[in-house]
Amino acid sequence: MNKKVGYTLALLLFLAAPFVAYPVFLMKLLCFALFACAFNLLIGFTGLLSFGHAAFFGSAGYVTGHLLAVSGLPTGLGIVLGVLASSLLGLVIGALAIRRQGIYFSMITLALAQMVYFAALRSPFTHGEDGLQGVPRGTLFGLDLSNDLAMYYLVLAIAVGGFALVVRTVHSPFGQVLGAIRDNEARAVSLGYEVDRYKLLAFVLSAGLAGLAGATKTVVLGFETLTDVHWTMSGLVVLMTLVGGMGTMAGPVLGAFIVVALENKLGDVGGWLAEHTGIAWFGTLGESVGMVTGLIFIVCVLLFRRGIVGEIASKLERGRKQAA
Repeated sequence: MNKKVGYTLALLLFLAAPFVAYPVFLMKLLCFALFACAFNLLIGFTGLLSFGHAAFFGSAGYVTGHLLAVSGLPTGLGIVLGVLASSLLGLVIGALAIRRQGIYFSMITLALAQMVYFAALRSPFTHGEDGLQGVPRGTLFGLDLSNDLAMYYLVLAIAVGGFALVVRTVHSPFGQVLGAIRDNEARAVSLGYEVDRYKLLAFVLSAGLAGLAGATKTVVLGFETLTDVHWTMSGLVVLMTLVGGMGTMAGPVLGAFIVVALENKLGDVGGWLAEHTGIAWFGTLGESVGMVTGLIFIVCVLLFRRGIVGEIASKLERGRKQAA
């Protein structure tokens, strides 16, 4: 019941958010929150650490952006085809990667994702380092998506739907098997489960949700660049998940909000501090985002071993046990 109340309050907060904050920034937050939730489904609930999720995030963005900007397809169909492309890519990469375990699995996903990056760099339809520009938002269900408010509520619906899918998956019999594989793969095999099939399905589902986040982000911002398929984006989603709390529902969302907010607002905060304190160094904070996020990651690892949400949930659980 407490979780339902929390989800309801969070939804009400997001419904009111565009009236007090910049809608485009909020949409970017939601897209990255969905991306982190997709990654968490794989690492937090299946035990598979992928270093190549940027491939799905960026490939869907490129496919959707190209279809909308060049082919003139409807927005909804463009997003669906982008998700389909990332899911098929996930099927190919997953089928190759799940043959190995541990660090070998991670390295294979990283290597294959880098192949996707170089394909995006060289392919003419991606426009290489210039990026894919001028992606129109179009319309959907009669709504003019060029209106930021209409676009925001569409993105919110997509993010909530993706989050609900993750929750439903985790609490389904399929999700219980994934948890068993994460905790003790050998035991799951001994019980007769086809472990590789379950891991591949989880990988494809995670890739599809990551693609949904990437395709939606491209529609929101109107462009797609190589940044979204670079290995640093894969590292960024790992950071989001670990900071918020791996294996929790709300953790990746919080982690995504913290990391994205730092990237976008750290320069503004630094400028304000420089102006009011007279210390010019604060003005360079906007150029030191990597250093600051790295410092936050170190602090979280040292003080919040389970992530922020995971540590809070652990302390609340201990408090309930002591009270009982």
